[in-house]
Formats: sequence, structure tokens, C-alpha cells
Amino acid sequence: MTATAPTGPVTVGLVAATAAGRRHARILADAWPHARLVESAGVADALRTAWTECSAVVAFLATGAVVRILAPLLDDKRTDPAVVVVDEAARHAVALLGGHAGGANTLAGEVAALLDARPVVTTATDAVGLPGLDTLGWPVEGAVAAVSRAILDGEPVRLLADATWPLPALPPNVLVQTATTDRDGGTTGGWRLLVTDRIVPLDDRTAVLRPPSLVAGIGSSRGVPAAEVSDLLHRVLADAGLAPASLRCLASVDLKADEEGILATARALGVPLETRPAAELAAVDVPHPSEVVRAVVGTPSVAEAAALAGGGTLLVPKTASAMATVAVARHAPRGRLAVVGLGPGAPDLRTPRAVAELRRAAVVVGLDQYVDQVRDLLRPGTRELVSGLGAEEERARAAVAEATAGQAVALVGSGDAGVYAMASPALEYADARVDVVGVPGVTAGLAAAALLGAPIGHDHVYLSLSDLHTPWEVIERRVAAAAEADLVALLYNPRSRARDWQLGAVLKTFAAHRPPQTPVGVVRNASRAGEQVHLATVSTLDPAVVDMYSVVVVGSSQTRVLAGRMVTPRGYRWQR
Repeated sequence: MTATAPTGPVTVGLVAATAAGRRHARILADAWPHARLVESAGVADALRTAWTECSAVVAFLATGAVVRILAPLLDDKRTDPAVVVVDEAARHAVALLGGHAGGANTLAGEVAALLDARPVVTTATDAVGLPGLDTLGWPVEGAVAAVSRAILDGEPVRLLADATWPLPALPPNVLVQTATTDRDGGTTGGWRLLVTDRIVPLDDRTAVLRPPSLVAGIGSSRGVPAAEVSDLLHRVLADAGLAPASLRCLASVDLKADEEGILATARALGVPLETRPAAELAAVDVPHPSEVVRAVVGTPSVAEAAALAGGGTLLVPKTASAMATVAVARHAPRGRLAVVGLGPGAPDLRTPRAVAELRRAAVVVGLDQYVDQVRDLLRPGTRELVSGLGAEEERARAAVAEATAGQAVALVGSGDAGVYAMASPALEYADARVDVVGVPGVTAGLAAAALLGAPIGHDHVYLSLSDLHTPWEVIERRVAAAAEADLVALLYNPRSRARDWQLGAVLKTFAAHRPPQTPVGVVRNASRAGEQVHLATVSTLDPAVVDMYSVVVVGSSQTRVLAGRMVTPRGYRWQR
């Protein structure tokens, strides 16, 4: 399957009035290829030009001046550029306009990070850790501000959804109900948040989130006008009572991947065009196959098959105009499973992407001590599924079950979740009903190597000495292969109270292939409280200094200790 997504350039206009402001602006311009300094005869003209020509504006001016200049230009927060204001000393980056819709809140954080400033975000939902309805990535309609205020004020808000979608955690005053009991808008009053692709009556106490549930299959003759495709599609949706804002994509056969009338319609709607080979569409069971269509494009159906491909339910059968055909299918929600590596322990070694996934999760699954580390990052209302050591399989199954049910789930682990951690067992159970997002983390091995110096500057291997999941005979063979290949080895799970002899045996294997002075480093509690670094050699290391909180790094024959640091040359020819 191929997809063509509508894209547009994101540009940041930088406006400065003083030499200091221009110095700060140059820092951003040097860091961001999409940022440029906007200059004109005067700073007011430059600011107006940036507003007109750029997707976002960073103004190194007084807040009051920016407000006075831009106030006459304000139109709609959904389309106005984001504006961030930075003071003369670059102490604060203030999200002034377009906090959510324009992305100014995020931009303020990015500007602050580059200038070593403090981001200032005054949006109410951000201030109290709640997800804004206009930050979920879906179109939102109706009384958005009023319902958001009700959520903030703790008033009862009914959440009525056609299906379970992977929304972030919402506070306890948002009460989940079934939308089928409120299909026509209801008469019970109160605040409501609807999640539906249906056109519903709106009032001043109802907001509607439009989930990406609809796929419109499009067939056409060559050279079909965009207006004909667009008019037919909108008429079909209106007749069926379906909201165009819930379109996930337009879909067609590969032969139409370059059909400009279809592409232009997709661009106008802001959705991708996804195309599939004719043979794949021919395998989809449709209610109205056509041998005439098969003879032309190789499949008996384009519109219906493209709409249904991947498991949808047909809502509108193919409907034709002179040169186009449209069919619409509803696709079930896909749960979201983020497998998140939290890093070795220190908060500053936790990636921003990991933090973002924790913030968007409604359910967090993990070892109790790991969830304890990140509880301050979770939104109010986040459900926690925690367990103790040794329950990896149960945690993996629980996370996948929640995601399969349509939830937004974060499965957390230390280091990188794909290295001796939770990603592998979770992905063994996850099927096509779940979108899996891998979030890499700094491994204990990387943290240990950084503390030792540069021991993994050349080829290296990770080995676990735990025989809980791997027979010792297999571990022995792998250790022997690494030793013979002269690879630097990072040893995980090196020694415990119950496994106190294996490390000594492994060191003997390495010693048989390397000089006795080969450096060996031991790092205990890398980046955590009680961090310790110990240097020895392959012939002198005492296994008693090693435990399950340690990572052991065995150097290659080329590894040296230089100025107290363990170094493996990047290229052996560099050695003197």
C-alpha cells in the first residue's frame, strides 16, 4: 500500500528590533533550517510580514508591542500563526497566540531549550496537566471552550463515544457512557463530549471530537475534474449523515496514484490518498463487483474494495457520477501501544519522546518501581497496572489486552524497552488491531560505557548471563564466539546471589583469547543513586564486586586505559 500525504512547509519567522534580539534570533536560525530572520523598513512591518508569510512567529520584542501590532490581524485561532515572544535578555519564551491550534505552546518549549530560557505557557489545560480537546490531533467542533472549562472546573461531563478510541487520560469528572443511548443529542442537559463520525445536533454545552474512522474509496475515469470528485464525495457523506472531518484517508487503486482530481480532493480535505495494487483489491469481498471494471483495471471493484480494504464496514455502497465513483466504509479504532524505554534511571537521560508518550497514555503498565519513577509525569486519571519482579509476561499480556480494547497504553521499562526488556514479549502478542510505537531509551550499557570512557568505540556485543530465559549452554557458546571474535562485550545480569559462579567462568573464557591486561569495567547503578565505577583487568577482576545492579564491560585486545578512562580505538590504524 502506498500513501501520499498532503504536506505544507512549516516556516518560523524571526523578528527582532535590537542587536541582542538579533543575536538570539540567529541562534534559532542556525539551529532550524525552517527559520528565517524577517526584516523590513520597520519592526512593525517585519512582524506583519512574518504573520502573513510564515506558519509561526518568534518575536524578540515586548509583549505589549506585539499585541498592539498583531491585534488588527487576528482572524481565527485555527488558522492564525503561532506567536512566541522572547524578552530582551532571553529569559522567557512566552506562548502568546495559538497555544494549542497553532502549536505555540510546543514552540515556546523548543525556543526555550535553544536559548536556555524558561517557557511560559498560560493555557489552562496545560497549567493543570489536562489534555486540551484541540491538542488530540483530531478535528473538534461545537462548544470546545465551554466544555473544556467544565472539565477544568470539575463539573460532570459525559463522554459519549461510538467506539473506544485511544484517547489520553481524562479526569474522573469525565464520565464515560455509550453513545448509542444518546444518539439524537439527548435531552438530559449537562455538559457533553461526543466522539463520533456522525453529524449530530450541536448546542452550547456540547463539543464533538471527530475520530479518523471513515475511509472513502474513490474510482474514476482518467482526467476526472477535482470538482466532480469533491462534489460527489461531500454529497455522499451528507446524505449518509457522516462528517467529512472524520475521513481518515481517500483510497483507490495504484493506477490512480497520480490522478490529479483525486489528489487535489485529498489535499483540500487535508488527508492522504492511499492506494493498493489491483490484485489486493480484487481479493476484497464487495457487494457490487463489475466485470467491466475488472477488464479495465484488473479488479472488479475500486471504490468499494478500496474503502473496505483492511477490515472496514461498508456504510455507503458505490455511488457514481459521470466520471467518478465513491464508497464509504467505517473502520474500527486501533488501539495504541507505546513501548517506552525510560533510560537507566536519571530523569535527564529520559527522552522527550518518552515523556510525550507517558503524557498521552490513558493506561500505564510496568514494574512497580519503574512506574514510581514517572508517576509525576502522568496525567490525572491515568490508570496504572503495576506488578513486581518476575511478572514480565503478565505485564506484556495486560498491555496488549488494553491496547486491543482500543486504549492508549504505555508499557514502560528501564533502559531501552527493546533490549532485554518488554518490547519483545509485548510484540509477540500484539496483532494488527494495535498500532505499536517504539520509544528508544538510553540503555544501561550506554550509560555505563559513557562513565567508563569510550569502551564501545568499535565493534561490540551485548550478552546476558541470566539463564532464566536462555539455557546456559547457549550463553556459553555465545560468550565463546564473542571472545574468539575479539569483540568488546557488555555483560548484563552478570551475577546474583543464586548465580554466583557464571561470571567467573565467562571471564576465564575471555582471558583465554585476550592479553591478561585487557581492561574490564564495572559500573553499578549507572546514573542512579549510589553510582560506582570500577576498573580492573580480565585477569584481576574480583566477581564479588559485581551484582545484578552492575554492567560489566570486557574490552577487546585493542582496548586501553588512557588517563583513567577505558578506550577502544574507533579504527585500529589510529593506535600509536
